[in-house]
Amino acid sequence: MNTQQDKFELWCIVELFGHSKIAGLCTEQNIAGTNMLRVDVPDTASNPPFSRFFNHAAIYAINPVTEEVARFVAEKLNNKPIDSWDIRQFTEKQLQLKVANQPTEVDYEDDDDDHPY
Repeated sequence: MNTQQDKFELWCIVELFGHSKIAGLCTEQNIAGTNMLRVDVPDTASNPPFSRFFNHAAIYAINPVTEEVARFVAEKLNNKPIDSWDIRQFTEKQLQLKVANQPTEVDYEDDDDDHPY
């Protein structure tokens, strides 16, 4: 009996709860003590390649397909990688608000003592 399990590595279209889909090369990866589905989305005309990790509870279906089909679907779905936060964009927005005479800071002080919390 073979106790070593085959490595999970398939091109798939993954259906997620919330009526969304993602396509790419799927593998299983252990993160923080739990197995996650890793989807490596290939590069498309509008996006660079990127990876996403999904908990099994977020997955409705995993549909194995050929690499060509997964690439075609990835192009059509046009999923976007999560953009990294850019301090320049934040600073520019703050400057625009200052020029427009709008408050640039949020006042976290609550002067109303009527709230029970």
